[in-house]
Amino acid sequence: MAVFDLILIGVAVTLEPIPITGFILVLSSERGPFKGAAFILGWLLSLVVVMAGTILVTGGKPSKPATAPSTAVLVVKIAFGVLLIGIAFRQRGRAGKPRKPPTWMAKLDRLSMWAAGTLGILLQPWVLVGAGAATVSQLHISSIESYALLIVFCLICTASILAMELYAVFSPEASKQRLDGLRNWINTHRDQAIVVLSLIIGFWLVGDSTYLIASS
Repeated sequence: MAVFDLILIGVAVTLEPIPITGFILVLSSERGPFKGAAFILGWLLSLVVVMAGTILVTGGKPSKPATAPSTAVLVVKIAFGVLLIGIAFRQRGRAGKPRKPPTWMAKLDRLSMWAAGTLGILLQPWVLVGAGAATVSQLHISSIESYALLIVFCLICTASILAMELYAVFSPEASKQRLDGLRNWINTHRDQAIVVLSLIIGFWLVGDSTYLIASS
């Protein structure tokens, strides 16, 4: 079940509209593909650090079921789920209301490579990444297959921005129009997308973890 949770969380991360919008704006700036590569490196680095830190803390060994540490992990996942549900309701309340764009958007053309990499870290949907880390702590990480699963998780989380980066590199003219269209669509549907993704993952984490606690 933890493997399914990890894949589900990875899909939610890669579909998060705010990082996608930010990445499209980075690509549309001066030397966009280079800044996009720096963004992806920062994004991946943050994921790797979180996953490696989790394995370091747990030793790559999950807690035995029905023990205090195992229950604590499930409670943490419930807390992340409740937080996601709260985000969904907050975003629903803000839907349709005019909002000023973040100040960093006006500075993209002057953005350095280091700043682009930092932006990749800052725009991570950290609540989802935290839920992913809690899920990794439930896995036995020792075999090539288990490490391959973590690599797959990081790639799923990065799939959308990586696809856009490759599109911008190999088809710069066509990608500009398509990505601008995608950004406009996201700007119109961003609140709905955040609400749906947050509710799906939030209710799943709360329901699944509560069931496991009750049945242990």
